Amino acid sequence: MSQTDARFTIRSLILTAVITLVATIVALEFAGKIDHSDNKDHVPVGEFEAIHIKPGEPFRMSPKASELHAVCEQGFLAIAADVDPDFRGILVDYKNRGVRCSRGPGPVHDRPVHDNTGQ
Repeated sequence: MSQTDARFTIRSLILTAVITLVATIVALEFAGKIDHSDNKDHVPVGEFEAIHIKPGEPFRMSPKASELHAVCEQGFLAIAADVDPDFRGILVDYKNRGVRCSRGPGPVHDRPVHDNTGQ
């Protein structure tokens, strides 16, 4: 089939696909088929990584601050959004155990952060 025999151009087919996608989403939204949960109890606040810091060694980190801040909530580290401080999530490890923090002069444990002896 030559180019002159084509009934539709590529541009019109792409435009039709985009319009169909948008119309489908709008129709599902108006029909109430798309569920927007207002329950913030089980929504993850974010995904985090720990950077191992060795004394005297520099580490790389983005110069931009995140839109989150940490607070100590009932002895555990909580992450809260800057735009909505009431939206907090307790920081947990891969086994769903809370990360402790301390409020006040004494630490939760006597071992320094950089001590790898395990004692």
